[in-house]
Amino acid sequence: MKYLQGEAHSLPGNRSSLGGYMARHFLFTVDDGVATLTLNRPERKNPLTFESYAELRDLFREMALADDIKAVVITGAGENFCSGGDVHEIIGPLTKLDMPGLLAFTRMTGDVVKAMRACPQPIVAAIDGVCAGAGSMLALASDIRFGTERSKTAFLFTRVGLAGCDMGACALLPRVIGQGRAAELLYSGRSMSGAEGERWGFFNSLHAPDDVLQAAHSFAWGLAQGPTFAHGMTKKMLQQEWNMGVDEAIEAEAQAQAICMATNDFHRAYHAFVAREKPQFEGD
Repeated sequence: MKYLQGEAHSLPGNRSSLGGYMARHFLFTVDDGVATLTLNRPERKNPLTFESYAELRDLFREMALADDIKAVVITGAGENFCSGGDVHEIIGPLTKLDMPGLLAFTRMTGDVVKAMRACPQPIVAAIDGVCAGAGSMLALASDIRFGTERSKTAFLFTRVGLAGCDMGACALLPRVIGQGRAAELLYSGRSMSGAEGERWGFFNSLHAPDDVLQAAHSFAWGLAQGPTFAHGMTKKMLQQEWNMGVDEAIEAEAQAQAICMATNDFHRAYHAFVAREKPQFEGD
């Protein structure tokens, strides 16, 4: 299981484009600056395997080098987002691993979330139907989440005898929906409905099942047309400032904003404003 240690990295380390990347364990396309990643095992509600975890980790790590991708949409095929780790292909084999093997696996799954948070492109999740276990963490690690009324999000780790603190859930979920609500979901493992998820702030908005992916694409495309260097800086600061005091955060933002003021996009925006035109951002 070399992929557990990150040794199955299949992408060229210095490439600047992912437009031609051929995914092995999900669908991946790039169109007009927006990458769409579709978990594609609809007959099983799009579960993850050891190999798909590893490929997700590696692909999101490569995003930092992909100058043709400005935003990412992640979704599931069929009428579901992701049912989590495959019971037969992951859960069963895990019962036979020793402690070093188990720790290698749990670190690999956590590395997927780390890679999603570290990649500079905003990630927009389009979530319909089942969004459970590791699938709920893929959604939580995204920057923006669009759902449907029939979305069912469950951090169901305790229902299989595991702690609710999987893949960063105890750090990320309270920051999105609050400590008490997160504690309830992580202890009980119950499903959160789409309406409840929107009310609690997990979903940015709800859409009809036939419209949710288009809504995610429209939002991502709008981001891709914007100042993408500045978007990357915004994402970095949103993650980095969690570990800062307010004074340190204000100083970090001063530095980040000064860097953005030196970009060509900032100058384009000024000249477009003076000319009463819409700025054409290029991400530099």
